[in-house]
Amino acid sequence: MATDTHIRELINRLARLDAAAGWAGDLNPSQRAVLGYLCRANRFSRSPSHVADYLGTTRGTTTQSLKSLLQKGYVKEHRSEHDRRVISYELTQAGRIAAERPAPLQSAVSALGRDDQNALQSLLRNALQNALAENEGREFGLCKTCIHHRNVEGVPFCALLDVTLSPDEGNQICHEQESV
Repeated sequence: MATDTHIRELINRLARLDAAAGWAGDLNPSQRAVLGYLCRANRFSRSPSHVADYLGTTRGTTTQSLKSLLQKGYVKEHRSEHDRRVISYELTQAGRIAAERPAPLQSAVSALGRDDQNALQSLLRNALQNALAENEGREFGLCKTCIHHRNVEGVPFCALLDVTLSPDEGNQICHEQESV
């Protein structure tokens, strides 16, 4: 078997084992993935379309997951004051607790040494960037690694959106992110 095929199978198997563990309580793996994304996304990146783009799912699937999470009390819905059609979501306390629950893959990676974790992260990031380039997908990287990120008098600032950021947002995922 070719090495690239074997690596793909290993990654897929790890992902499936991780997703299978997502069938706990009243949540399914898709809902857990949505919670995980919302937990790490900044306030500008929490619309249904952003969630769908990040997870590589359809907007319909994402909307159904968000509706279910809303009914279960894991998320809150916010409508824009300027355009009532624009919706974003925020985790409730219950949603944050569920999103931060360790998954099997996280535990398996934690068991690796720090050097192995760093090497694996770098290699997987490169593979993801290649896959995104082939499919014309968006990066969704951390705000602080974006060409638009600035520090204005020690305060994070987005030059693209012309807005001051909270201290936490520099470490959160942004749909507008463009790597330096």
